[in-house]
Amino acid sequence: MNLPFQIDLSNKIIAVTGAGGVICSAFARALAACGARVALLDVNYDAAKKVADEIGDKAIAVKCNCLDKASITDAKAEIEKVFGKVNFLINGAGGNNPRASTDNETMTPDLTGVKDFFALEESGLRFVFDLNITSAFLVTQVFAADMVKTGGNIINISSMNAFRPLTKIPAYSAAKAGVSNFTEWLAVHFAPCGIRCNAIAPGFFVTNQNRALLFNEDGTPTARTGKILSATPMKKFGEIDDLIGCLLWLADDKASGFVTGTVIPVDGGFSAYSGV
Repeated sequence: MNLPFQIDLSNKIIAVTGAGGVICSAFARALAACGARVALLDVNYDAAKKVADEIGDKAIAVKCNCLDKASITDAKAEIEKVFGKVNFLINGAGGNNPRASTDNETMTPDLTGVKDFFALEESGLRFVFDLNITSAFLVTQVFAADMVKTGGNIINISSMNAFRPLTKIPAYSAAKAGVSNFTEWLAVHFAPCGIRCNAIAPGFFVTNQNRALLFNEDGTPTARTGKILSATPMKKFGEIDDLIGCLLWLADDKASGFVTGTVIPVDGGFSAYSGV
């Protein structure tokens, strides 16, 4: 991995949730390249193990259900056996679910055969909120318990949806807004303990979760892609490497030691553009 700049994280033991995914697996690689020992937590153990094996002896994969406090506690114990106590946490577990997504961008009364707002499933709403909010809450409860004595660093993964809710995905937009608010709350609550808490809010990146929404089967862009790019002043999707500089800056206590409670967009200008 080519890093934008080098920092020394040799004193950091980092737990990364959702580490089998595109963004957080890249984060794990970057942090390990700076000397950190990294535990990749994911309910999909095989995905996390593949990345950990690629990184080498500075990484381990740990199967973890971030909605089960007992599973999180077991994961913490496993990490401590190999690396020691975690002093840096990245809450990356999250995502959306079709059960909480509408077919239409705006409401058209009496339109049949379309999953509108009123057809959304309660189970889908609860699943999306749990996956994004409850997971961050529970994981932070478990791992920050040691940090309150020694200091630490927490980085949450928010989203553009937290700034401007996107059409079709009300639960995900609300949940990510909650992640941003929770980040600010944690920053204030833990400040006396020497724990910094910030969030990165990625703009539009092509991942396994959203690829089908952005591109047709033949590889051509969907109408939604056209709308996204027209509202992004830089007129392109982000590359995962575009997030690494922000990550490393927040990870470095010397560079960002007085930074806490922020939600930083990495979005090509999307959040700044009014449309006119």
